[in-house]
Amino acid sequence: QVQLVESGGGLVQAGGSLRLSCAASGRTFSRYAMGWFRQTPGKEREFVAAISRSGGSTYYADSVRGRFTISRDNAKNTVYLQMNSLKPEDTAVYSCAGSRVSGVVLTTADAYGYWGQGTQVTVSS
Repeated sequence: QVQLVESGGGLVQAGGSLRLSCAASGRTFSRYAMGWFRQTPGKEREFVAAISRSGGSTYYADSVRGRFTISRDNAKNTVYLQMNSLKPEDTAVYSCAGSRVSGVVLTTADAYGYWGQGTQVTVSS
Protein backbone atom coordinates (compact mmCIF):
# COMPACT_ATOMS: atom_id res chain seq x y z
CA GLN A 1 0.00 0.00 0.00
CA VAL A 2 0.91 3.65 -0.24
CA GLN A 3 0.03 6.61 1.96
CA LEU A 4 -0.37 10.02 0.33
CA VAL A 5 -0.13 13.45 1.95
CA GLU A 6 -0.85 16.67 0.06
CA SER A 7 0.56 20.10 0.85
CA GLY A 8 0.87 23.53 -0.72
CA GLY A 9 -2.73 24.68 -0.71
CA GLY A 10 -3.76 28.13 0.42
CA LEU A 11 -5.41 31.40 -0.51
CA VAL A 12 -4.35 33.18 -3.69
CA GLN A 13 -5.75 35.97 -5.83
CA ALA A 14 -7.05 35.35 -9.33
CA GLY A 15 -4.19 35.21 -11.80
CA GLY A 16 -1.77 33.91 -9.21
CA SER A 17 0.03 30.59 -8.89
CA LEU A 18 0.35 27.72 -6.44
CA ARG A 19 2.30 24.47 -6.48
CA LEU A 20 0.78 21.47 -4.77
CA SER A 21 2.87 18.53 -3.62
CA CYS A 22 1.85 14.98 -2.83
CA ALA A 23 4.33 12.94 -0.82
CA ALA A 24 4.05 9.15 -0.86
CA SER A 25 5.33 6.73 1.74
CA GLY A 26 7.19 3.53 1.02
CA ARG A 27 9.46 2.39 -1.78
CA THR A 28 6.88 1.51 -4.42
CA PHE A 29 5.93 4.98 -5.68
CA SER A 30 7.12 4.29 -9.21
CA ARG A 31 4.59 1.45 -9.53
CA TYR A 32 1.68 3.92 -9.35
CA ALA A 33 0.22 6.14 -11.96
CA MET A 34 -0.80 9.33 -10.16
CA GLY A 35 -3.67 11.75 -10.53
CA TRP A 36 -5.06 14.96 -9.11
CA PHE A 37 -8.78 15.46 -8.50
CA ARG A 38 -10.75 18.30 -6.98
CA GLN A 39 -14.10 18.61 -5.26
CA THR A 40 -16.40 21.42 -4.16
CA PRO A 41 -19.20 20.74 -1.63
CA GLY A 42 -22.30 19.56 -3.46
CA LYS A 43 -20.41 18.75 -6.65
CA GLU A 44 -18.99 15.53 -8.07
CA ARG A 45 -15.31 14.94 -7.71
CA GLU A 46 -13.72 15.97 -11.00
CA PHE A 47 -10.55 14.94 -12.75
CA VAL A 48 -7.79 17.52 -13.01
CA ALA A 49 -4.59 15.85 -14.24
CA ALA A 50 -2.77 12.51 -14.33
CA ILE A 51 0.71 11.21 -15.03
CA SER A 52 2.02 7.80 -15.99
CA ARG A 53 4.37 5.71 -13.87
CA SER A 54 7.50 6.91 -15.63
CA GLY A 55 6.25 10.44 -16.12
CA GLY A 56 6.34 10.05 -19.88
CA SER A 57 2.63 10.66 -20.43
CA THR A 58 0.36 13.31 -18.96
CA TYR A 59 -3.37 13.98 -19.17
CA TYR A 60 -5.38 17.11 -18.37
CA ALA A 61 -8.96 18.18 -18.02
CA ASP A 62 -9.99 20.69 -20.68
CA SER A 63 -10.67 23.27 -17.97
CA VAL A 64 -7.03 23.33 -16.81
CA ARG A 65 -5.04 22.44 -19.91
CA GLY A 66 -2.44 25.10 -20.61
CA ARG A 67 -2.61 26.46 -17.05
CA PHE A 68 -1.73 23.45 -14.88
CA THR A 69 1.25 21.11 -15.15
CA ILE A 70 1.59 17.73 -13.45
CA SER A 71 5.02 16.24 -12.83
CA ARG A 72 6.68 13.63 -10.64
CA ASP A 73 10.02 12.90 -9.05
CA ASN A 74 10.18 9.19 -8.37
CA ALA A 75 13.45 9.54 -6.46
CA LYS A 76 11.63 11.81 -4.00
CA ASN A 77 8.35 9.85 -4.03
CA THR A 78 6.53 13.05 -4.87
CA VAL A 79 4.04 14.24 -7.48
CA TYR A 80 3.42 17.94 -8.14
CA LEU A 81 0.69 20.09 -9.58
CA GLN A 82 1.86 23.51 -10.74
CA MET A 83 -1.18 25.79 -11.06
CA ASN A 84 -0.84 29.06 -12.96
CA SER A 85 -3.35 31.72 -14.00
CA LEU A 86 -5.70 30.59 -11.26
CA LYS A 87 -9.39 31.44 -11.49
CA PRO A 88 -12.07 31.59 -8.77
CA GLU A 89 -13.69 28.50 -10.29
CA ASP A 90 -10.51 26.56 -9.44
CA THR A 91 -11.45 26.83 -5.75
CA ALA A 92 -11.78 23.31 -4.35
CA VAL A 93 -10.22 20.67 -2.17
CA TYR A 94 -7.49 19.04 -4.24
CA SER A 95 -6.61 15.40 -3.63
CA CYS A 96 -3.92 13.22 -5.11
CA ALA A 97 -4.51 9.57 -5.88
CA GLY A 98 -2.55 6.51 -6.92
CA SER A 99 -3.45 3.73 -9.31
CA ARG A 100 -1.84 0.31 -9.76
CA VAL A 101 -4.44 -0.88 -12.26
CA SER A 102 -3.13 -1.37 -15.78
CA GLY A 103 -5.06 -0.55 -18.93
CA VAL A 104 -7.53 1.89 -17.36
CA VAL A 105 -8.53 5.43 -18.23
CA LEU A 106 -6.78 7.65 -15.69
CA THR A 107 -9.32 10.45 -16.06
CA THR A 108 -11.87 8.60 -13.89
CA ALA A 109 -11.78 8.27 -10.11
CA ASP A 110 -12.61 4.56 -10.33
CA ALA A 111 -9.10 3.93 -11.64
CA TYR A 112 -7.54 4.90 -8.31
CA GLY A 113 -7.34 2.82 -5.16
CA TYR A 114 -5.34 5.15 -2.91
CA TRP A 115 -6.22 8.70 -1.91
CA GLY A 116 -4.78 11.51 0.15
CA GLN A 117 -6.93 13.58 2.49
CA GLY A 118 -6.76 16.72 0.37
CA THR A 119 -5.58 20.30 0.57
CA GLN A 120 -7.76 23.40 0.24
CA VAL A 121 -7.16 25.82 -2.62
CA THR A 122 -9.09 29.10 -2.52
CA VAL A 123 -8.86 31.63 -5.34
CA SER A 124 -10.31 35.05 -4.60
CA SER A 125 -11.76 37.35 -7.25
